[in-house]
Amino acid sequence: MDEEFDELTERMREALREQDLAAASRTIRAHDPHDIARLLAREDTEDRAVVYRLLPRDLALDVFELLEPEMRSELIQGLRREDVARVFEELDPDDRAQLIDELPAGVAASLMAGLSPAERALTAPMLGFDADSIGRYMSTEYVRLRDDMTLGDALSHVRHRGRGAETVYQLPVTDPNRGLQGIISMRSLVMGRPHELVSEHMSDAVALHATDRAEDAAREVVAARLLAAPVLDSEERLLGLVTIDDAHQLIEREEDRRAARQGGAEPLGRPYLTTPVLRLVRSRVVWLLVLAVSALLTVQVLGAFEDTLSQVVTLALFVPLLTGTAGNTGSQAATTVTRALAVGEVRPKDVFLVMWREVRVGLTLGALLGGLGFVLASLVFGMHFGEVIGITLLCICTLAATVGGMMPLLARAVGADPAVFSTPFIATFCDATSLVIYFAMATWLMGL
Repeated sequence: MDEEFDELTERMREALREQDLAAASRTIRAHDPHDIARLLAREDTEDRAVVYRLLPRDLALDVFELLEPEMRSELIQGLRREDVARVFEELDPDDRAQLIDELPAGVAASLMAGLSPAERALTAPMLGFDADSIGRYMSTEYVRLRDDMTLGDALSHVRHRGRGAETVYQLPVTDPNRGLQGIISMRSLVMGRPHELVSEHMSDAVALHATDRAEDAAREVVAARLLAAPVLDSEERLLGLVTIDDAHQLIEREEDRRAARQGGAEPLGRPYLTTPVLRLVRSRVVWLLVLAVSALLTVQVLGAFEDTLSQVVTLALFVPLLTGTAGNTGSQAATTVTRALAVGEVRPKDVFLVMWREVRVGLTLGALLGGLGFVLASLVFGMHFGEVIGITLLCICTLAATVGGMMPLLARAVGADPAVFSTPFIATFCDATSLVIYFAMATWLMGL
């Protein structure tokens, strides 16, 4: 597959260099939308727009929906006005709403003004919700049924109205005022007797509210294994549906962002090879500056205990061991709790339960590592030095695990991203505190 893709890339670039658009068109049209999307992601902005305009209408839309949000924005701004209007009109309303978040305000307003009244009516409801709420990701293209319909009439209604719907595998059942009554599967419609009522076959729906946090709502859909979940407004009226595919995509995007921030960087939002160098620098430099300033705490701690170090130079040998152990212990706890928070296993109000659990985990880890450190340090440097190392490891493991476990919950409670408070922050905090504990123990136990 990679060899075929490399061949496609080379042929397209050769055709573009020679300005042979006919050959480029023949080459690109013969490939899968996923391969074309990968190709566009590797091209510069100008060539990307040229290649995209060579695609047939239906294929162009399929490819556009596979691109990352930021790539869509760049492509839109690189196309001719008439091409942009056509693509924007043909997008699904939920994709259209997400694209608007990435576009300059003036471009977005112009595109919305150019939409047909029907498509504008489908898109407008989503734009009234925050970008991180599930209302921004729902589809307003759906088929709803009434509970007093017969299965035969309902099936005919789906055939008539379902061609443009996002999904017909799970259908919401409402009253005349769009109040949600339940949900019915396509299987029930097809397998039931035509004269039976929808109300006899519908089941209770797992409903979301449009203002729910997007990631939490998406995880609820996935956990319940729903093909689609109804989205309601504050008056419990049906607004749209969130499909399982959209839920998975949303979770994947959040996981990518969280993984980047746990590594001390901002997510790129686009393929690595097409990201400008300055953009890569910007995604990393902020965290490096924060960590560099935070690391000054460690330097200050070492300076404060300079006299202690001058009396027992051997103490310096164990600094990397202790700071590394503290940082790793805190990061492990933070990562575990961040994941548990993401999948709904814990909530911010569980902070004291998490704290008590991590205290016990930290004590156990500290006892194991401290015991090993005591034995090894005692054999090489003597009993007093072994006591310092053993007790220090016990203390720093307990503290690091407790703080590491609590920080993601506290971050969520104040509306911050838990991933931001995980690895970079915990590592820096634990470096400084572990040194304070270490030198305090050495001063106390060794009489320095």
